Amino acid sequence: MRYRNLQPPFEPHPLSTVLKWAVGDKLRGRRRRSPARFPEMKIVEPDRRLVASAVPSLTWVGHATWMVRLGGQTLLTDPVWSNSLGPGITRNVRPGIELAEVAPTVVLVSHNHRDHLDAPTIRRIGAAPTYVVPAGLGPFFTKKGADKVVELDWWASTRVGPLTITFVPSQHWSQRGPTDKNDTLWGGFVIEGDGKKIYFSGDTAYFQGFVEIGRRFPGIDAALLPIGAYDPEWFMRVQHMNPEDAVNAFKALGARLLCAMHWGTFKLTDEPLDEPPRLLEELRQREKIPADQVWIAAIGESRAL
Repeated sequence: MRYRNLQPPFEPHPLSTVLKWAVGDKLRGRRRRSPARFPEMKIVEPDRRLVASAVPSLTWVGHATWMVRLGGQTLLTDPVWSNSLGPGITRNVRPGIELAEVAPTVVLVSHNHRDHLDAPTIRRIGAAPTYVVPAGLGPFFTKKGADKVVELDWWASTRVGPLTITFVPSQHWSQRGPTDKNDTLWGGFVIEGDGKKIYFSGDTAYFQGFVEIGRRFPGIDAALLPIGAYDPEWFMRVQHMNPEDAVNAFKALGARLLCAMHWGTFKLTDEPLDEPPRLLEELRQREKIPADQVWIAAIGESRAL
């Protein structure tokens, strides 16, 4: 079975387009040049007293990895602790907390791209947590020794302790090998517990699904939204969001807090690593969005909800 997006483009870019951007445009000097590193990336120590308490909280580990405390559970989203994703893609900055300090009870994985599903990290986490994953992706985790794996289709839910976790659509795609394009689903998650709702988007372009997610889950307390990996726009717009897209998604969702992610950790596209948060802050000021409604976290920073 091959999955499709809910709205055009239904399929990701063909391989020829990928090669045009990755190889052809590079050889012709048409790609935007920017530093491979951002050494000034801010890192802080997590608030360990907060995350050890019963207070709902978020801690940004880096990229799309968050440690979420909710309903007495410790959740990890798209956990990546590896230093490298493959040739030429290494971390700009260390994770915000050591994996050995985290004992997740739930692991959420949005899709199978390597910057969101890191096999070495999954092996290190081990069998103990409940893994909640997209339809078709369960065998990956059982082969890694996971004991409890729940596969979900879009809009399906599962209960883990006091939490309700719902898998929701995104505008993206999946592929891990040369022949498995869109064989497994992709999406985001809404986590409900302690009277709170947290939305984690995974990877996504802007699409009308944000309106429907907001309609089905009114009063989202925190929306964890990507703001990076958008340049060049002609290639990335159908699969990733820029800061303006993230703000529009935030508004469509009707969320109370925008939590920026998917920037500064790995150099995946052509914009400078520090550009997304600068553009987001400029946009926040221009649109007069209160500062307490947009959180551009430092690596390792924690926040109570």
